[in-house]
Amino acid sequence: MAKDYYQVLGIKKDASKEDIKKAYRKLAHEYHPDKKGGNEAKFKEINEAYQILSDEQKKQQYDRFGRTFEGAASGNSGGFNAEPGFDFQWAWGRPGGGGSERDFDFEEMGDFGGIGDLSDIMEEMFGFGGQRGEGGGKKDSRNGKDIKIGMEISMEEAMRGKEKEIVLEKMVSCSRCQGKGAEPGTPIKECFSCRGTGHVQQIRKTFLGSFTQRVVCPECKGEGNKPEKPCNVCRGEGRIKEKETAVFFMPAGVDANQMLKVEGKGDAGRRGGRPGSLYIRIMVKPHPVFQRKGDDLIADVLISFSQAALGGEIKIIALDGKKMTVKVPSGTKSGKILKISNEGIPHFSGSGSGNLFIQLTINTPQKLTKEQEELLKKLKEAGL
Repeated sequence: MAKDYYQVLGIKKDASKEDIKKAYRKLAHEYHPDKKGGNEAKFKEINEAYQILSDEQKKQQYDRFGRTFEGAASGNSGGFNAEPGFDFQWAWGRPGGGGSERDFDFEEMGDFGGIGDLSDIMEEMFGFGGQRGEGGGKKDSRNGKDIKIGMEISMEEAMRGKEKEIVLEKMVSCSRCQGKGAEPGTPIKECFSCRGTGHVQQIRKTFLGSFTQRVVCPECKGEGNKPEKPCNVCRGEGRIKEKETAVFFMPAGVDANQMLKVEGKGDAGRRGGRPGSLYIRIMVKPHPVFQRKGDDLIADVLISFSQAALGGEIKIIALDGKKMTVKVPSGTKSGKILKISNEGIPHFSGSGSGNLFIQLTINTPQKLTKEQEELLKKLKEAGL
């Protein structure tokens, strides 16, 4: 007959999450196998009950279907049906603490038929397994999360590069406990559930047999230790949410939709875990004069008919504020483009710059003075 997890912990069905945890801690201390008079079988049973009832989703399944989850057996998971009697058991502490026949250790199996790690396959099938970080390694649950934001800058800032500041509301290291999670002056002790390893063994019975897998200890979240007295400010997290000013250098040549990475400026990690990174997606505001094409700049400049015909000089102000004099050749047609080398946006690589292209457009006046009109008539008579 299936165990009643509520009876195992000695609590009522409507017990709160805090009541479940208190009952578990009391019984775990009482029956811990390392203690005199401890009971390893009872200790495993207590941990099994706590693992189900402390997890909201597992608790809902248990309350609805019972320990064997028979109500879920008719559903489809990943393209096939689970058999009735799909059961979960938990073995805590030392490796080898509760396997049965047809046990498989995922960490020792390696590649399965050339199609990847068997634990990955079973995770896809049944939805269990640890989190993986970049490169396929196990992800440290203490590490802080990355933060992604957008920032709008001017084209002038993109050209020059600039030190920027931004205020973020993020997780920062707790100043009271210095990120350790413990009240100042109190010790951090070894986790009694995993005995300091940060992992426990999980055994799952399926129609394929019993599968054994090392998983992160839910009591200490993989750290192997816990504060004897959690910090009063951060409640043992080692971090709190606050506003913080992040300072970073935005290099010259940055372009629209480019992502900048600032390491260590994301959320602080739990209890000394590695902080996340800050990712900044750049948006560049349109400029009233210059358009950007790659690292080249294009500007439209109006010239008079006489300048186009006779040639001359025009004065422009470049994007970086530099005053420049540009020669207009005689006989210039409307739409002619002049190239000024190395006066565009600096290359993001830091070597050289793009070019500045000036497109000349002949300005046709909308209104003429009488004197201008007379002169144009004479030019017309002269064939111009």
